Amino acid sequence: MTEIPFSSSVSAPEDPSDGHPRAFGLIGVVPWPVFVALVALIAGLLLTAKKPDGLGDISVMIAVLAVGGFACAEVGKRIPGIRSLGAAAIFATFIPSYLVFAKLMPAPLATAVKDFTKSSQFLYLYIAAIVVGSILSMDRRVLVRGFLKIFVPVVSGSLLAGLVGMALGLAFGMSPSHTFFFIVIPVMAGGVGEGAIPLSVGYAAILHQDAGVLLADILPSVMFASLAATVIGGALNHLGRLRPQLTGNGVLQVDEHDDPALLSSAPQAQIGPVQVAAAGATVISLYLAGLLLQRLTNFPAPITMLALAVVANLFKLVSQDLKWGAFAYYKFFSTAVTYPLLFAIGVALTPWDKLLAAFTFGRLTIITVMVATLFASGFFIGKRIGMYPIEAAIVTGCRASQGGTGDVAILTAADRLQLMPFAQIATRIGGALTVTLALALALFALSWPR
Repeated sequence: MTEIPFSSSVSAPEDPSDGHPRAFGLIGVVPWPVFVALVALIAGLLLTAKKPDGLGDISVMIAVLAVGGFACAEVGKRIPGIRSLGAAAIFATFIPSYLVFAKLMPAPLATAVKDFTKSSQFLYLYIAAIVVGSILSMDRRVLVRGFLKIFVPVVSGSLLAGLVGMALGLAFGMSPSHTFFFIVIPVMAGGVGEGAIPLSVGYAAILHQDAGVLLADILPSVMFASLAATVIGGALNHLGRLRPQLTGNGVLQVDEHDDPALLSSAPQAQIGPVQVAAAGATVISLYLAGLLLQRLTNFPAPITMLALAVVANLFKLVSQDLKWGAFAYYKFFSTAVTYPLLFAIGVALTPWDKLLAAFTFGRLTIITVMVATLFASGFFIGKRIGMYPIEAAIVTGCRASQGGTGDVAILTAADRLQLMPFAQIATRIGGALTVTLALALALFALSWPR
């Protein structure tokens, strides 16, 4: 096999500190005078818009999501006590969710954000950039050994969390079938689109009930589990600062030293706009390949994309220049797009009332202990097999995420977005196997005591 031909000589990019905006101070990545101007301009557009689609222009949406996402994150970063627990990611997601629920966000603006988020599907562009960028940036040995090893804590943690959840359900006097199918399974089902919805449709066919009613019972477990995992991810990041011997700061295995962060030492002259654009084209091509296969076979596009990126790295199909470009592409998305994306997710994909529905003592306790068991299993089992315990715990904890959106929130709170490829394995493959197992078992339980 031959490498993708790629080589270019470009000048070094300008240091951001050379352009004076940093001297003004930043809100996220936005200079505060520009931030103030954007707020005023968005208000003006709201007052003059004749209908919601008048706000749907991509440039307007970039401004809205940047202002909303970075403002919410800045609030979370400045609250003592909880800022080290991933408050920035939590606030960027749940403040907009509450604002929509309480009708404190102007309806035309909320509608425009929802329409843009759902029609553009830019969540998948973000995940593609993070997954492909980090995979192409990895050392090949790190990649192979990491993917093989991570299955041990993920599978073990899932089994232990399931047993703990069932035991607690029995202790609270809940029906075993309801605990298993509507609390334990949804926590590890892989999110909403890939987990909760297929479960509700499958259960509805078996029970001859309305899928919407069943989804309302499943969804709170998914959402609260993801919130709990985000908080624990933030706490582990804080623990890593206090006990640096427990973490590789994004490196998964103790005896490995190559990870995307080390590519930041690459000669700056080697990372320019041509390299970044080439990496972007590579990311899009791999995502489109995954999307095409999904339409033909229903196999999840992110997993295909991930597999193709792994193959490209393993068989040296990309040049070193392209690796550096992929790292820069990954860094741009992780730095500039994460909080705006979480804001969009909060508005469009996180119904506040569904989250509140999880707040019963029994359900909260079961979900919280299950999620803590996932993290603890990853921590101790990962340490035993030669992985950094904090990184292994975070990846295993992504079994409880709200799909791709949850992975983003958890890894952002943990400040370890470079673990996204491993998190996707835990969430996507683990979730698909969980849903398949649950529906197969449900066929033998057509009359569950509820």
